[in-house]
Amino acid sequence: MSNSKFHPYTNPKNAARRRAAIGKIHIGKTQLNMNEETYRAMLLTHGGVTSSKDLTNEGINKVIRHLEKSGAVFTKPKRAGRKPHNLDSQSSRADQLGKIEAQLAEAGRPWEYGGAMAKQMYQKDSLVFCDRKELAGIIAALAKNAQREGRRVR
Repeated sequence: MSNSKFHPYTNPKNAARRRAAIGKIHIGKTQLNMNEETYRAMLLTHGGVTSSKDLTNEGINKVIRHLEKSGAVFTKPKRAGRKPHNLDSQSSRADQLGKIEAQLAEAGRPWEYGGAMAKQMYQKDSLVFCDRKELAGIIAALAKNAQREGRRVR
């Protein structure tokens, strides 16, 4: 058995969460336009250290709460979603899904938008469960939306 022990704040299992939380602190610093002197003073006041890498987990939480109270807004990034993966390129619906993918990309919308359309229009939980006729209806609806919003109709 090895004598090496992990420092409680750098345990590999928690390292990714810690890096994300410290990144959040830096985002808050940027949002609030803090200069370096103000930032270091804030870290010392709320976290007891002058460098974010030296913060304890409790210190990280205190600093993040302070930044939120000061007006920093932390939101999760909007993800584009994923193209249905259980349809191969030989599928009879693959061409239609490619068209839907292009229309969604043109509109700047995520895959979940297409899934929401399937749910709204056909009570299907995902585009994967739509048949060719239903996918054609979604393509038509996306084309109509593009026309209405003045985008290129594909």
